[in-house]
Amino acid sequence: MVFINPKTDFAFKKIFGSDQSHAILISFLNAILFQGQPTIKDLTILNPYQAPKIRGVKETYLDVKALLSTGETVIIEMQVLNVEGFEKRILYNAAKAYSIQLGAGAAYSSLNPVIALTITDFEMFDDIETPISHFALKEKECLVNYPIGDLELAFVELPKFKRSLEELETLTDKWIYFLQHAPDLRTVPEAMGAVLEIQQAFEIANQARLTPEELDELEHQEFFIQDQRGAIVKATNQALKQGIQQGKQQGDQQARREIARRMLEVMDDAAISQMTDLTIAEIQQLRQPE
Repeated sequence: MVFINPKTDFAFKKIFGSDQSHAILISFLNAILFQGQPTIKDLTILNPYQAPKIRGVKETYLDVKALLSTGETVIIEMQVLNVEGFEKRILYNAAKAYSIQLGAGAAYSSLNPVIALTITDFEMFDDIETPISHFALKEKECLVNYPIGDLELAFVELPKFKRSLEELETLTDKWIYFLQHAPDLRTVPEAMGAVLEIQQAFEIANQARLTPEELDELEHQEFFIQDQRGAIVKATNQALKQGIQQGKQQGDQQARREIARRMLEVMDDAAISQMTDLTIAEIQQLRQPE
C-alpha cells in the first residue's frame, strides 16, 4: 500500500475532516490536547472535506474545524512552510473564531472557548524541547491564569518528535508518528493498527482509494510545496552570498564571523573558510560551545 502525505492541506483535511473522520478526529484531539485521555466524547466537523472540483482553488476556511459537544470550537491547521507572518495569522484565526460567535445583541457570557491547534513541519520555539506545547493568558510576573481561559493555542512541532516505531508507547506517540511517517510505510504497523481510529486513518490515506481528481490535487499540492521550499532556499542563499560579499568588501570581521556561524550546521570548515575568508582555526573556535 502507498499512503498519502498527511502534511499536505488536501490529505490532512481528507483524513481528519471528512464525514467519515468523526471517530478519527476525536481520538486525534484527545491524544494531542488531553494526553490520550477520553475527554472529548463527541464533536461536529464543520465544513467537512469535499473532493476538489477546480484544481488550485484554496478553501476559505481552515484545514479542519470542529465544534465539541461541550461547546468549545477547535480549529486545526497543518503548516509545512514557515512563512512570514505565520505566528500572527494563528492569533488572528483564533481571535476571529472567538469573536464571530457573538451575534448582534448577544451577551458576552455566551462566548465559548476556542482552541487553536497548529501542527508544524518546522520548529517554532527554541526554548521548548517537547513536541507539544500549550499557551494561555497569564499574568506576566506571577503567572496566574486569566479568570476566563477561553483562548488556548496548542502546537505540535513535528521535527522535535524523535521516537522510532519500536519506541511508540502512548496514543499521542502513535498519532504524531502517523503524521510524520505515513508516506514512508507500506503496511500498517501492528502497534498502530491496534488503535481502531488510526487503522481507519490509514484506510482513508490509502492512495488506491483516491479518485483521479483527488490524485491530481494531491500531486499539485506536493509540487507547490516543493516549489515554495526551493524558493525559500534560493532566497536564503542569495541573501547569504550578498552578505558575504558585503562583509568582504567592508573588511568586517564580525560580519564574516556571524555569517560563518549560520553555516556551521550545513557546511564543513573548509567550505566555510573559502566563502568567508576566515581561517580554519577561527571556524573551529566558533564550533566550541560558549
